[in-house]
Amino acid sequence: MIFNEDTRVKIPTILHLVRLGYEYISLKDNEWDSETNIFKSIFDESISRINPEIEQRDVNRLFEEISLDLENEDLGRAFYHELINRNSPRLIDFEDFNNNSFHVVTELPYEKDDDNFRPDIILLINGMPLVFIEVKKPNNKDGIQAEHKRIDRRFRNKKFRKFVNLTQLMVFSNNMEYDDDELEPIQGAFYSTTSYGKPAFNYFREDQVSDLNVNLSVLDPNVEDFVLKDTNYVGIKGTQEYQVNKHPDRPTNRICTSLFQKDRLAFLLQYAIAYVEGERGVLEKHVMRYPQIFATKAIERELEEGVKKGIIWHTQGSGKTALSYYNVRYLTDYFQQKQVIPKFYFIVDRIDLADQASKEFRHRGLIVHTINSRDQFAQDIKSTTVLHNASGKPEITVVNIQKFKDDRDVVRNSDYNLNIQRVYFMDEVHRSYNPKGSFLANLNESDQNAIKIGLTGTPLIGDNLKSTALFGGYIHKYYYNASIADGYTLRLIREEIETNYKLALEKTLEEIELLKGDSDRKQVYAHHKFVEPMLEYILKDFEKARITHDDPSIGGMVICDSADQAKMMHKIFEDKYTQSELPIAAEPEPSYGDKRSASYKPKTAALILHDIGTKSDREKWVKEFKAGNIDFIFVFNMLLTGFDAKRLKKLYLGRVIKAHNLLQALTRVNRTYKNYRYGYVVDFADIKKEFDKTNQQYWNELQTELGDEMDSYSNLFKTQEEIELEIQEVKEVLFHFDTNNAENFSKQINEISDRGKMLEITRALNNAKSLYNLIRLSGNYELLEQLDFQKLTILSREANNRLAKINLKESMEEGLESTSLLNVALEDVLFSFTKVREEEMLLADEYKEILRKTREGLAGNFDQGDPEFISLKEELERLFKKKKLNEITKEQMEENIKALEKIYAAAKELERKNQLLKAKYANDAKYARLHKRLSEKDPLTDSETKLFEALQSLKEKADQQVLSNSNMLENESFVEKMMMRLVIQELKNKHQLNLNLEKSRQINSLLVKEYLDEYHGRAA
Repeated sequence: MIFNEDTRVKIPTILHLVRLGYEYISLKDNEWDSETNIFKSIFDESISRINPEIEQRDVNRLFEEISLDLENEDLGRAFYHELINRNSPRLIDFEDFNNNSFHVVTELPYEKDDDNFRPDIILLINGMPLVFIEVKKPNNKDGIQAEHKRIDRRFRNKKFRKFVNLTQLMVFSNNMEYDDDELEPIQGAFYSTTSYGKPAFNYFREDQVSDLNVNLSVLDPNVEDFVLKDTNYVGIKGTQEYQVNKHPDRPTNRICTSLFQKDRLAFLLQYAIAYVEGERGVLEKHVMRYPQIFATKAIERELEEGVKKGIIWHTQGSGKTALSYYNVRYLTDYFQQKQVIPKFYFIVDRIDLADQASKEFRHRGLIVHTINSRDQFAQDIKSTTVLHNASGKPEITVVNIQKFKDDRDVVRNSDYNLNIQRVYFMDEVHRSYNPKGSFLANLNESDQNAIKIGLTGTPLIGDNLKSTALFGGYIHKYYYNASIADGYTLRLIREEIETNYKLALEKTLEEIELLKGDSDRKQVYAHHKFVEPMLEYILKDFEKARITHDDPSIGGMVICDSADQAKMMHKIFEDKYTQSELPIAAEPEPSYGDKRSASYKPKTAALILHDIGTKSDREKWVKEFKAGNIDFIFVFNMLLTGFDAKRLKKLYLGRVIKAHNLLQALTRVNRTYKNYRYGYVVDFADIKKEFDKTNQQYWNELQTELGDEMDSYSNLFKTQEEIELEIQEVKEVLFHFDTNNAENFSKQINEISDRGKMLEITRALNNAKSLYNLIRLSGNYELLEQLDFQKLTILSREANNRLAKINLKESMEEGLESTSLLNVALEDVLFSFTKVREEEMLLADEYKEILRKTREGLAGNFDQGDPEFISLKEELERLFKKKKLNEITKEQMEENIKALEKIYAAAKELERKNQLLKAKYANDAKYARLHKRLSEKDPLTDSETKLFEALQSLKEKADQQVLSNSNMLENESFVEKMMMRLVIQELKNKHQLNLNLEKSRQINSLLVKEYLDEYHGRAA
C-alpha cells in the first residue's frame, strides 16, 4: 500500500476541491505561458466571456499588460488593483462570481532559468494561478516549519518575482490539528498571502462550523477515476486510509472549504488583501485574520437586521484599526449596491491616537481627512459631500473628541441627505465617551440614522457605566485565549517583588518629614532615597533578562507612581547610569561567559510625560524606542493604551491601575516578538487583588456569550426532583403570560418597565433553556413533555431583548459616569526589592474556555453509563460544589484550571477510546455500549476480538430482523422474545461465549432498551 504525502493529503485535497466546484485538468493535455504560468487558452475564453464587448486583440493586449505589471518590484500591487477592477475589461467577474472559470492542477512547474519549484496544488481563476497549496504528511520532519523556511528561500529569489506577484493566497498544511501550546506553529493548516521573504502564517478557525460543508457537491466517480489515473495512484481507491482522508473534516480539506468556497474566495480576493507601507518604507502585503473576516460578516448581518450600533470586542493586538480599514472597503460596496453612498469616520479620544490611526490608514492607501474642532465637525456633518479628495479614492475622516470636551452646543442636522450613510468607528469605547458629556449627544443629534460601531479590547463592565449600555450589544468577540492560541499575543508572567526592612521607610519618613496624606505619600515615593534603590533593582533585573534571553534588543517600560516619580527616576538614570557602569548585584551572578558584555546594559532612556518636550519630541522618542535606539521609557499616564512596540518585553508596574485600564496596561508587553513565549510584568505595586477583581469582572461578562452560562455550570448535576422543582418554578413565574403565542407574549412584556420583574422573567426563561439540556443529559425524557422548550427558547430571546431595552433606557436616563481612578498607597514598597516568585497571569477567558471544553467533553459522551464517565462526572461535581464559580480567587481559579484540565484530558481520552470502539461497530453506539458493559464485570470472554465478532454477528441478525419488520418495535414483548433467541443463538451456540441464563437476560434487557430507545428517539 502506498502511504505517502500524495496519497494521504494531496490527492484527497484535490478531490475535495473538485467537490467545491473546481474542475481538475491534467498538465498532459494543456499548455500554459511559462513566464507567468497563466493558462492562455482558458484566460482568453474566460476574459471574452465576462467581457462580451471585448475583441481578441484587446484580450492579447490585456495579457501583455498583465505580464508587464508582474515584472514590478511592488509585491504585485499593480496587478492586484487590476485583478479587483470592476470596469471593463475585467479579469474577474465579481458581480456573478460563478461566471468565472475555476480549475485545479497539480505539480505545475514554477521555473526561471535553472531555478524551479512545483507547488503541490494550484487553483486557477480564469486561467490565472492565484492560489497554491503546499502539503506535507502528518508528523513530517520539522513540521510546517519546513515549508515556512522553504517558501522564505523561494520568495527571496528574484527569479520568482512574477510568480510571487501573481499569487494572492497560499495554504500550508501537514494535515494535523493545531497544537495551541506550540511556541512556533509546527502542525496544522495555515494560510497567508505573499511577501518577498518569510510570509506570516495565520490560523483559521470557523465561527459557524455547521455551515462549512453546505456547498459540497457529490464527487463524480468518473472525475475521481480520472484524477487517480492522471496522478498514477489508481491503487489507493479501495483503501480505508484513502476514504478517511477524503472526509471534509480533515484539516487540509477543512481550511480549503473555509477559504475556497466560491462565496468566501470572492470575499477574500476583493476585500481581505491590503498593501501596507511599513515603518521603514518597506511594502508589505497583508491578509485579513479570520476574526476580522467574521467580524466583518457579523457587521453585515447586524445591518441586514436593521441594527445601527454595537461593539466589536477583540483583544488588544488583534488589529482593530486594520479591521476598520477593511470595512471601509467592504461597506463601501455593500451600501453602493443599495444605492447609498457611505461616509466613514474613525473617532478617537486622544491626539496621539488620532495621529497613529491616521498614519495606519494612510499606510494602507486610504485618504485621511482630519477634524480638529467643533466648527469643522458641524460643517462636515451638514455637508452632502462624501469625499474631501478630488481623486475619488476611498477616504476616512479621523475625529479627535478631545476637541469637543467643553463644547455644550449640539451639532444638529435634521436635513441630512438620505442617500448618505454615515458610519462611525469609535475606537476604545471603554473610556472617555461620557453620556453626560457633549460629544455623544452631538454625535447622536448630528445624524440619528448613523451607524455606530464601537471597538474595544476591554469594554466597561462594572456596576456603573457599561459599554454595552451606551453602544449596544456585542457584534463579535475575540478573546485573549484565542489570540494567544493563534500566535498574535503572548501569555503574561507576573514577577512578584518582596520589600525588606520597613524601619528604613520610617527612618526616611522622619528625615523628610512627610506622610501627612495622599499627596505627601506621592512625594515620598518620588523622593530620591526611595527612587534610587527601586531604579537599581529595575536596571539589574532588566540586564539579567537580556542576558537570560541572549537578546539585547528587548526594551523596558516603567509605569511610575506619579509624574514626579517618573521625573526623578529619569534624572537619576541620566545622572548616574548613562555615565558609569551599573551597580554590582548583591547576589552572585550566574556565569554567562562573554555574554555579559556592555551591549546587555541599558544605556538610554526617555521620559514620556505630557509636559516634557514638545509633541514632536515625544513622537521622536517613541519612534526611537520602537526602533531599538532607546532602552527604557519612564511613563505615568501616557502610552498605557494604544502603544504597540513588539520589543517591549519587560513592564515594571509601580502603581495600582484599576479595572479595564489594568488589562490595557498589562497588554503592552503581550505582542509577539522573535521566539518569546511570554511578556513579563514586574509588580512593585502588588496588583494581585486588583487583577483578580478585574479578571473576575471579565469572567462574568464572558458568560453573556452563551446566555446565563454560570447557571448551566453550577446546575450541571441536578437530581430529577430538583429539575421538576425548577420546572414548576418556571411555570409559576410565567403563569400570567401567554406562553403559547410569542407575539402576545412580546406585547405583554413590552408593558413591563420594572427591571426587577423583567429580570425574574428572563432568568426563568434562560433557566428553561438550561433545563432542556440537563433533561436530555440525564435521560429523563418524560420531563420534556412538561414544558414547550422550543417555544420558550423563542420567548427567551424576546424577554432578553426587552430587558436589554430597559437596561439601556435606565443607563441613558441616569447618565452614569465611570468611577475615577484611585491612587492606592504602595505601603509595602520599600527601599530594598527582591523577586520572590513568578506566576503566569491567567486571564478569565482561559478559565471559561476550559470550563466549556470540559462540560462539552463530558456532555458529548455517548456512553454515560460507563463507570469511568460516572467517576469523571462525580469528580467535576465535587469541584463545583467546593465553591461558587463566580466567587473564586485567582489561586482557586488556577487550582480549578489544573483540575479541569485533568478531567478534560481524561474525558477526551475516554471519548477517543469510545469513538474507536464505536467505529468498529459501524458507528452504532448501542453495540459499542453493550460491548463495554460486557467487558467490565464478569466478562463473557477474555478476548475482545472474540466478543466483537460475536456482537457483530448478533448485530447483523438483529438489524436484519428489524429491517424486515419495522412495526415489530411497537410490540415490546415480541422484541424481547426475538432478541433473547438471537442472543442465545449467536453468543452462546455459534460463538461459544461463557453465557448463563442471568447474563442472557441482562444482555437481552440492555439490547431491547437500546432498540426501543432508538425507535422512540430517546437514545442517549
